[in-house]
Amino acid sequence: MADRPIIFSAPMVRALLDGRKTQTRRVLPLAHPKFSHQNVLDPDMLVDKQYVWFWDGVHDCVGASWPLPYTPGDRLWVREAFIGPYAYEVNEYPPRDWGNKAIWFPADGPVPEKHAGQFWHRARPSIHMPRWASRLTLTVTDVRVQRLQDISAADAMAEGCDAVLALTIKRPNGAHPGNPRECYCDLWNSLHGPGAWDANPWVVALTFTVQRGNIDKMPGQNDH
Repeated sequence: MADRPIIFSAPMVRALLDGRKTQTRRVLPLAHPKFSHQNVLDPDMLVDKQYVWFWDGVHDCVGASWPLPYTPGDRLWVREAFIGPYAYEVNEYPPRDWGNKAIWFPADGPVPEKHAGQFWHRARPSIHMPRWASRLTLTVTDVRVQRLQDISAADAMAEGCDAVLALTIKRPNGAHPGNPRECYCDLWNSLHGPGAWDANPWVVALTFTVQRGNIDKMPGQNDH
């Protein structure tokens, strides 16, 4: 088990906060084109339980193993866009040195001129969020490997692609997605670029529980 950062866009953070998102999919960096089928071996056959075996569909026991970056029990601290106090921003203090000052999250809506006694500056990208500033902690309960387009309607719903999110997405023809899988297809393309859904990459599908709070303030954090 490990503690890892994970990035989410503002709409996905909103879905986490609203309790509408309990899954996420991340692309596996597999470059070998011949693996048309995958099989996860019996865990007892793997020396390292974090490796998945990809089979080429033709040869027995021939393929490639790849280390999965996640395992059940991992805790993921969410990185999202954030805005720091004006005084700290204009004086160019890095976020790690803000000393747990109040911050604002764009996922919560337009930034007010003043909040918690602070004036605000500009949004910083999620990649720069320090661990102390994270407000959401996810605990991984299940890890699967699959093709992106194998996602079911139920899993698309668990990704946050319900009627609430569908209303924020428009298809090229101006219509809204008609079902959860269509919604997820449009969401994936919006995050990864046109044609990303059609590429149908291998992904690791994570199921998790969501807790509001910083990872270092969660009960039992001393066990990690």
